[in-house]
Amino acid sequence: MLRAAMAIHPGLHRYLSPGDVARHLAAFERDYAAGARAGSCERCFLVLSRFLTTIRCGHSYPNFFNQRDPAVKALFDRPTRLPFDFEWIGRSMVVTADHSGTGALPRGSHILSVDGRGAGDILDALMPYTRADGHNDGKRRSLLGVRGAEDIEYFDVFQGLLLPPKGGVRRLSVRRPDGRERRLEVPAIGIAARQATMTRVREDSDAPRWTYWVRPDGVAVLDMPGWAMWNSKWDWRRWLSDRLDDAATTRGLVIDLRRNEGGDDCGDPILARLIERDLVGWTFETKVRFREVPAALAPHVSTWDNRFRRLGVGGTDLGDGWYGLPERENQLPIRPDAKRLGVPVAALIGPANSSATFGFINAARASGRIRLLGEATGGNRRGINGGGFFFTTLPGSGIEFDLPLIGYFPSTPQPDAGIEPDVRIPLTADAIAAGTDPALEAAATWLAERSVRPHSG
Repeated sequence: MLRAAMAIHPGLHRYLSPGDVARHLAAFERDYAAGARAGSCERCFLVLSRFLTTIRCGHSYPNFFNQRDPAVKALFDRPTRLPFDFEWIGRSMVVTADHSGTGALPRGSHILSVDGRGAGDILDALMPYTRADGHNDGKRRSLLGVRGAEDIEYFDVFQGLLLPPKGGVRRLSVRRPDGRERRLEVPAIGIAARQATMTRVREDSDAPRWTYWVRPDGVAVLDMPGWAMWNSKWDWRRWLSDRLDDAATTRGLVIDLRRNEGGDDCGDPILARLIERDLVGWTFETKVRFREVPAALAPHVSTWDNRFRRLGVGGTDLGDGWYGLPERENQLPIRPDAKRLGVPVAALIGPANSSATFGFINAARASGRIRLLGEATGGNRRGINGGGFFFTTLPGSGIEFDLPLIGYFPSTPQPDAGIEPDVRIPLTADAIAAGTDPALEAAATWLAERSVRPHSG
């Protein structure tokens, strides 16, 4: 069944030769069978995760939120978590919030080791299980940070499976921002304790998921930490339209996307207010590997739109097993809005941006109307995969994985990398310790220098 799924994966050979694929499939078959014989859901889950990362597709992984089998879900609810939030800066684990109750981990502290294993060695152990497009390791490091932004954090799952604590205790070696080092023990926590520290608005809430404010210098800030709106009851379009109306009266607008992996195309209404002519925001060619879902695969997949089962029907035969999408599935250009946003606009970007936000940033650069500050994005300029998915379940173990159906390919050769900002301003441990935001301040300064405060009346 997995071979049938891989046969229609549009990105299977983007980075792998047929020989590479055959070798990885053989290793999967051997190791997965061993896990199944041992009755170990844990081993099967890890083997599948490792295989899917060899494709180097940021949308192919056993999705924590799509599992239905209780044995699989149990893998994510273990008292193995570290009681603090952190970012990876290079190979350094830097604390952003302390939930241990000890007061011993102030912001900006470096975790030197956990249970005797160096922080960099922990990163090395988890990276091979971490999804990203191509060789964009910035995305992998970003995904392995813990920010209290997801009900199930990527780091928590894989460090719990690969590097569990002994006796329910985590032994830390820490260097505080003042340079003093100390050792301490903290309790490992479970999923309920982790979720209790979260402050984000949940996807199914009708409360606003984004925030907007105007700084004392007259620059507006729109913070958009996520665009996954398919379960939301919130009228985000009206909310955004009202805020853009207000932003038009300010000295400029900063759009903060740094924690935003993607979701819906929520950035299109912003671009529509900035452009004067139609904008093709997604410049990649779209291709698929099937007309209809193969019979061997069909019983094992589900999806939110059953049209995906016949995705290639009506599309052009491109040869060599590739098909174009039928005309009805092609993305329409972004059209100018009658309302204009005439103030300068900047966007804060980073390695989390790898799906819809990757597409937005690509379109933002093409528009010439948005200055990009921060760090290189996730995703990949060689193209990504997504657009539609089959939620695919292995019949023996009950483990689900997301199978993207549409491949996006550039028209000219591109580097194996994300999109670089116009101004690179990386996150630093010093900024975390001080509670400052150099990227936001740089954006606000740039906007204020290029605008004239609007006059009323």
